[in-house]
Amino acid sequence: MAELHDLSPTPGSTKGRKRVGRGPGSGRGKTSTRGEKGQKARSGGSVHPMFEGGQMPLHRRIPKRGFTNINRVEYQVVNVRDLDRFEAEVSPAALKEAGLIGSSARPVKILGVGEVAKALTVSAHAFSGSARTKIEGAGGSVSVIGRESSEE
Repeated sequence: MAELHDLSPTPGSTKGRKRVGRGPGSGRGKTSTRGEKGQKARSGGSVHPMFEGGQMPLHRRIPKRGFTNINRVEYQVVNVRDLDRFEAEVSPAALKEAGLIGSSARPVKILGVGEVAKALTVSAHAFSGSARTKIEGAGGSVSVIGRESSEE
């Protein structure tokens, strides 16, 4: 049985690394493949990738657009077609247990893609208009979490 210390690559399958600056006999001595003098021949002498030779760089020529809304609420979305697997009650905890949402830290919104066939009691943080209509049309009820009364 082969042991870890017995393993070695197939002969000819690996190449030694190029050792530059090790004398004239190596073929890579003197300037060590850096050419002659200049900024790029010096240690640490390179320009950053966005440098355009002193011309005004692209990221400064293009105007800034838009903004980040600090009050944005990122919902985890679930469609009504996914609610058919539940029997009677649907809550964020039940959705997490069923693997339809990830973390229970982010609020849940029910969207109206698909159809729901049975009467379900669905509680979530938000509902789209079509989801609310479909759930109530199937004889179910909707309750919004985090508010005193459901939006009617």
